[in-house]
Amino acid sequence: MMLRGFSVCAAAVLLLTAALFAAAGEPAAPQAGDFAKAVEKAIGFLRTKQSPDGSFASYSGPGPTSLVVTAVLRHGRSMQDPLAAKGLEYLEGFVQPDGAISLKESLYRNYETSLALICFVEANRDGRYDKLIGDAKRFLKGEQWGGNQEADESDPSYGGAGYGKHERPDLSNTQFLIEALRAAGAGPDDEAIKKALIFVSRCQNLESEHNTLPFPAKNPDGGFYYTPAAGGQSQAGETPNGGLRSYGSMTYAGLKSMIHAGVKADDPRVKAAVKWIGRHYDLTSNPGMGQAGLYYYYHTLAKALDAAEMDYVEDAAGNRHDWRRDLTAELLKRQAPDGSWANENIRWLEGESSLVTGYVLLTLAYCKPAADEGK
Repeated sequence: MMLRGFSVCAAAVLLLTAALFAAAGEPAAPQAGDFAKAVEKAIGFLRTKQSPDGSFASYSGPGPTSLVVTAVLRHGRSMQDPLAAKGLEYLEGFVQPDGAISLKESLYRNYETSLALICFVEANRDGRYDKLIGDAKRFLKGEQWGGNQEADESDPSYGGAGYGKHERPDLSNTQFLIEALRAAGAGPDDEAIKKALIFVSRCQNLESEHNTLPFPAKNPDGGFYYTPAAGGQSQAGETPNGGLRSYGSMTYAGLKSMIHAGVKADDPRVKAAVKWIGRHYDLTSNPGMGQAGLYYYYHTLAKALDAAEMDYVEDAAGNRHDWRRDLTAELLKRQAPDGSWANENIRWLEGESSLVTGYVLLTLAYCKPAADEGK
């Protein structure tokens, strides 16, 4: 009877503790089966949105299709799955003689080719895309500033990649370049990765031997901004003294890129980025940007923290957050009844449910351990 009474009391304490966490805003752990159901509903939604030619949101080029097919493959679907097979066939139609995988006259050749390369590497389970992958890898290296795009190492553009319409590189494009080259087998010793790291380091608000540009001295918070090239720019704007504001999506992009380029956890650049992330840990907005680019932010956050082998984020108050659990709970809460996700803030195409649902599936692929713990 005493043991039974103790068990009842222990159970009551556990329930009370859970209630207190909930009251404090701590997200509940994903329930058994919720993760799998959310993924299944999302893929079911995407099947209804795929065009007869295999594309998703083709008005914006091949990028969304690359994202969606990669996401579906990472959730265990095979290349024979009709969605994946049709999507891959569609993407093959964009292969250009110079190795690009993009619209022929596209201003987004680095972005489109990087996403497609990641997708074809994911699908290359029998070697059928070996030549395509090699050609795309060479194309991307040629597009890099300091490759065919001539630039001296002292030039703030050196090592970066960008959109053609702006004629200057940025951290968003450069993170996709690094991720694509890494997926295709390039490591930290690859010359293109080394060059890219020079550019990435110059996107950080941290004065060091790696960044002697004037921006960090004006806003030395350790986060990252969009580009130091062509006079510098942050999508989050400038500080009153002309510094470039750091913001969430680019700070995670910077952290991920440094890790992929071989920068270690004890490096001051990584430590400063992690400290910034802790001070701005937030899953309800893209820090510094509000709701703009929110799902791009979620996607980049998950990839970065996974690459950094961080299971927890410690915030400014010293609280440790299981980001996989938190992020899974936030995303499942945001899923629409039809299985999709979309952002009410439509900047950067985030009103397009196919693209955003692809982002979320890719994000959830990095959160599987949290779902497994809930089972």
